[in-house]
Amino acid sequence: MAGTRGSSEAKVSERASHFLKTLIEHYIRDGQPVGSRTLAKETGLDLSPATVRNVMADLEDMGLVSSPHTSAGRVPTLLGYRLFVDSLLTVKPLNEIDVAALRAEFEPLDDTSALVDTASRLLSGVTRLAGVVMLPRHERDVFRQIELLPLSGKKVLAILVTGEGEVHNRILYTERPFSPSDLVRASNYLTELFTGQDMGNVRKRLLDDLHSTHQQMDALMAQALEIAQRVMESAEHKDQLLVSGQTNLMQFDELASMERLKALFEAFTEKREILYLLDRCMQADGVQIFFGGESGYAVLDDCSLVTTPYRVEGEVLGVLGVIGPTRMDYQRVIPIVDVTARLLAAALRQNN
Repeated sequence: MAGTRGSSEAKVSERASHFLKTLIEHYIRDGQPVGSRTLAKETGLDLSPATVRNVMADLEDMGLVSSPHTSAGRVPTLLGYRLFVDSLLTVKPLNEIDVAALRAEFEPLDDTSALVDTASRLLSGVTRLAGVVMLPRHERDVFRQIELLPLSGKKVLAILVTGEGEVHNRILYTERPFSPSDLVRASNYLTELFTGQDMGNVRKRLLDDLHSTHQQMDALMAQALEIAQRVMESAEHKDQLLVSGQTNLMQFDELASMERLKALFEAFTEKREILYLLDRCMQADGVQIFFGGESGYAVLDDCSLVTTPYRVEGEVLGVLGVIGPTRMDYQRVIPIVDVTARLLAAALRQNN
C-alpha cells in the first residue's frame, strides 16, 4: 500500500500487532475509545486483564494509541493508522457482482464530463464519504492570453483568457505604477511564454521561474511573472475537480462541529488546496493514503484522503479518491477507489 510517510519503524510484537489491529477495527466501527476489557473479549485470547493492560501500555509508549482525557479507553494515533494500513490490513478485492454494478453505471455514457461526474458520484454514494475526481488532463483548461491594463495609482487590471474564451478579471495592487507601454510589453511576454499550455503546467512553471531566475530577469518581467502568479491563484479553474457527497461527512461526530464543517466545505468549494494535493498523487503507483496532517493542509487534519491515479494507454490522466474521517473503513474503501479508477480508465479508453 503506497503511503506518504512509509511504515512505522516501531518494533511491534505479533501479540501487540493483533491487539492494535483489533482496536483500530473496533474504533472504525464504533467511533468510541476501546477499553481493555472490550479488547480482550474481541481478540479472543485467554489473557489476564493485567497482561492486556501491559500490551496496551506498550502500544501507547510506541505512539500507536493514545488515551483521550475523557475515557479510560484508547484510540489509534496517526502512526497507528499508518502501521495498520501498511502492515496489518488485508484488502479483499470487490466481488464480481459489485464490480458489474459499478461498471454498468459507466457503460451507457460516451461523454468525458459525464464519465467523470459518474465516477465522483459513485465514489461518494458507495463509500458514503466525499468523492473527488480530477478531470483528465486533455479536458483541462489552457492558457490563451493575458492582458494587463493600467488603472489609477498602483492598480492593474489583469484579464486572463482561457480555453474556449472564458475570461477571468482581477484588480491587483503592484509595488510601483506601470506605464501602458510597460504593461503591453509584460502582457506580450506572458502570452508568448504560456499560450496553449495547461493551466496546471503554467502554475508550476511560474513557481519554478520565480524561484530560479528572478535575479537574472528584467525587473519588469519579474514583476509580470508575479502578477501572473496572483491571477492564476484567483482563476484556478474550479472545473478541474469534481466533488460529490460533501454532506456525507456531517454524519461523523469528529467532523460535525460547525467550525470544522465550514472549513471543509470552503475547501471543497475553493478546491485549490485539494487540487495541489491530488497533483502530488499523479505519479503514485497504486493507492496512496494521506492521514491527517500528512496532507500538509490544516483543514484536513481530522481527515484521510485515499487516492489512486487513472491511466489510459499508460498515460496518467488524473487522480480520483475519497475524503473522509481518519476512522474510515479502509478495508472497504481502498478496493472501491481502485476499481472505480480502473472502470473510469476503461470507459475513457473505449470513448477514445
